[in-house]
Amino acid sequence: MTSPARHRLHVNDSDVVRSLLASRGSRWAVVGLSENPTRVAYRIGRYLQDQLGMEIVPVHPKADAVHGAPGYRTLADVPGQIDVVDVFVRSEIAGGIVDEAIAAGAKAVWLQLGVIDEDAAARAAAAGLEVVMDTCPAIEAPRHGVA
Repeated sequence: MTSPARHRLHVNDSDVVRSLLASRGSRWAVVGLSENPTRVAYRIGRYLQDQLGMEIVPVHPKADAVHGAPGYRTLADVPGQIDVVDVFVRSEIAGGIVDEAIAAGAKAVWLQLGVIDEDAAARAAAAGLEVVMDTCPAIEAPRHGVA
């Protein structure tokens, strides 16, 4: 169940945020990333790739290749290790994506600005994943001196 922001239980750890953003070359599966340049996920995928040096993996039902990276329909379809699952879906369905990230063996989940699911964050943390919620790498990188 989703909790309103004013009743948030999860607090982002600055050291975790900084570490995830400073890990150049890490592999970020961006769930919701498609070829649509008007979507925020499109711009943030490019930011992760160009500004932070991350390898991006588009995950979208259309499985589009985006920014030169091959796309996959689901996290389960992505070959190899996933370091961070960046979640660009509505809060109501984010929990399912977090559960897929846990099953895929991801090291962290990053729920984008406005994406809040306290229960999913707690499940991810209990499974040993780092969790960042309700913020954006493009906001946090300059704030933490990473960009």
